[in-house]
Amino acid sequence: MAGSVDKGMSDTLMQFPCDFPLKVMGRHCDDFRSLVLGIVQKHAGPVDPACIEERPSKDGNYLSVTCTFSAQSRAQLDGLYMELTSCERIMIVL
Repeated sequence: MAGSVDKGMSDTLMQFPCDFPLKVMGRHCDDFRSLVLGIVQKHAGPVDPACIEERPSKDGNYLSVTCTFSAQSRAQLDGLYMELTSCERIMIVL
């Protein structure tokens, strides 16, 4: 089927370990960065502070936190995405 990738093929698109940039967005509040880092570090271990970027939205209402870490497996990423997307304070995970 054109334009689709089956699960078996998608598993081969990434080779592990690899540097993986993860962007998480939510409402800008004092503890949003800590919330995101807590979840990421639970699944990926310590993240180098030099590999963390924050960007507020134009009006300052939202904040994106990008963490680049060494992803070890698809299962690790799946668990991380599941926990991030289940958090009510997190709006988008890319």
